[in-house]
Amino acid sequence: MAASKQSSGSEIVSKIWPIPWKVECEARKMEIFKRGDQEKLKEIFLKYASKDVKGEKFMTYSDLIINYLQLLKKNNYDEYTLKLFGNSVDTSRDELISFTEFQAFEALLCLPDAMYALAFQIFDRNGNGFITCDEFEDIVTHTTLHQRIPFNFNCDFIKLHFGENRERKVTYAEFTQLIHDFNEEHALQAFRTRDKKQNGYISAKDFEEIMISLKSYLLTPFVRDNLVTVALSSEHHKQISYGYFTAFISLFNNMELVKKIYQAATGRDHKKECSKEEMMYQAQEFAQITPMEIDILFQMASLRNQTGRITYADLETLSPMEGRETPFSIKMQIAEEHIRLQHGTERTFLLQVLESAYRFGLGAIAGAVGATAVYPIDLVKTRLQNQRLGTVGELRYKNSLDCFKKVLRYEGFFGLYRGLAPQLVGVAPEKAIKLTVNDFVRDKFMNKDGTIALWAECVAGGCAGASQVMFTNPLEIVKIRLQVAGEIVGKTRVSAISVIKDLGFMGLYKGSRACFLRDIPFSAIYFPAYANMKKLFADENGYNSPGSLFVAATCAGAPAAAIPTPADVIKTRLQVQARKGQTTYNGVIDCARKIWKEEGGKAFWKGAPARVFRSSPQFGVTLLTYELLQRLFRVDFGGRRPEGSEAKSVHLEEQLSRNPDHIGGYRLALATFDGIESKFGLCLPKFGNPLKS
Repeated sequence: MAASKQSSGSEIVSKIWPIPWKVECEARKMEIFKRGDQEKLKEIFLKYASKDVKGEKFMTYSDLIINYLQLLKKNNYDEYTLKLFGNSVDTSRDELISFTEFQAFEALLCLPDAMYALAFQIFDRNGNGFITCDEFEDIVTHTTLHQRIPFNFNCDFIKLHFGENRERKVTYAEFTQLIHDFNEEHALQAFRTRDKKQNGYISAKDFEEIMISLKSYLLTPFVRDNLVTVALSSEHHKQISYGYFTAFISLFNNMELVKKIYQAATGRDHKKECSKEEMMYQAQEFAQITPMEIDILFQMASLRNQTGRITYADLETLSPMEGRETPFSIKMQIAEEHIRLQHGTERTFLLQVLESAYRFGLGAIAGAVGATAVYPIDLVKTRLQNQRLGTVGELRYKNSLDCFKKVLRYEGFFGLYRGLAPQLVGVAPEKAIKLTVNDFVRDKFMNKDGTIALWAECVAGGCAGASQVMFTNPLEIVKIRLQVAGEIVGKTRVSAISVIKDLGFMGLYKGSRACFLRDIPFSAIYFPAYANMKKLFADENGYNSPGSLFVAATCAGAPAAAIPTPADVIKTRLQVQARKGQTTYNGVIDCARKIWKEEGGKAFWKGAPARVFRSSPQFGVTLLTYELLQRLFRVDFGGRRPEGSEAKSVHLEEQLSRNPDHIGGYRLALATFDGIESKFGLCLPKFGNPLKS
């Protein structure tokens, strides 16, 4: 049974698609989209196949359409639609899907004209490689669009394609033109139906309904929102003539040609404004574009600006081709990036090293900018945390504002930047190692579908925090001793070199345990919070504006900075050189015990507000600078771009399946089925009738 089924399936496929599948799917232009591995496809097929016939596994229609592709809801679906979708894969039409058919359908989804090929197989009910008029009519009458705007099959259009007696059979090549022309014919029939007085006019509301129902694929959001407005601004006001109706459709069908006319009129200067007269003069060379279409074009453009002229930006806003979500555009735009990364890139080791060096450099610049921006707050925080009881003059600062004023008064403006130099020196390795380790560990925990669990994000952040201590601890201790040096009156000027000589190599790692206690929880909180807040503040297209990046980075920094404050206080006490009469500490536990005994629990939260006010904006500035630098100096090393760095289609990620079982062409299944609905109007009912028993 299996052998005969495979043979018949191959014959039918060859009738539908005479060009060799392997050659077409493996053509050089489609190499960026990898076909599914045969062994992996077999494994997935067996996972979902529930039917066993004489020891051979088969998929039922429900297995494929509902359980695997998830095109219909399991508990409420339309039986007719399920059968149509299943038939499109089941070339032998025996209601069982073999592995050969499963694999052939994956190949079909890789074709550049997959939407047409899929639509043909849906209409070819008996699988003989031809479509009859009855098959065509049966499916069209079941679409939700036909139920809303009925199509008259007793028309010349049907007779021309299927013959006067409607007995002519249509081949695949002829079908591609039929389904294209059918959409145009449906729109014209809709106009005639709405033209009640038979005077060649319809209302603006009817015009809007027809365009949204039948020509939605031509309408950008801007055009859709302004259909009635532009229609009412026509010379016929509330009435839309047949000429205006056809001109409107023709204009948006030919928007790419309109762009060429604009480029010819402006000498390919995309920033130059073009008048209506200039466009009309240039359009004389193109018979497809009429003066009425140019009028409509400028009517639409006038809704964006009142200059009476048009720019290339206006054309992009009106063009239905911009960001059109077709399977082919998905392949060409993002398949290379997503598929290559998730299935193992062919990046060389050198490219990975260069990418790390690139990020290292940008991280250094971003870190320096962030550290400089908030350094005075950091100095105030350190002074407050080091303020201790027990000696005369120790309580010189009442609060953060008082500390800031006194430093400015007695030490001058540059006193606010004491210790900045070693801080800037340490920013480069700190940011580089933190970002690199976080990304590396995240990649290791990343699921096949590109998601990552919250606990894994925390582990990645914690590892990043731990790795940075070996770089930051020596710089922290030098910075802190320089920051408090201004409190010591009459002492010889303290420099970074003198501090390093006094401490020695091992002394530079004094308080490192407390550094671990501070930096691990900080990064474990910060990185997951930032990643999720970026998504929260992104717009509907998944794009993060500079403002949203700053807000996300700043908000994420608040809890990350506040929670580890006790560890930061202990670290500061251990690293600052105790003066005469001050309490000395012998390690983290001893320090915590003495602070609790001498100053109480509140002492562990000294400088917490200053720490939050310093860390939050610092990381806001740092991450904002880092991401903007990546956008400004974009270098493609074959790795992934930061999430939110570029706008994407609202439904793009939904259409490109991220189900790990959807490999090869099956990642485009949802986009392809969606395409035949939006482009051809084949919107089949997805849900069952709740009134049916």
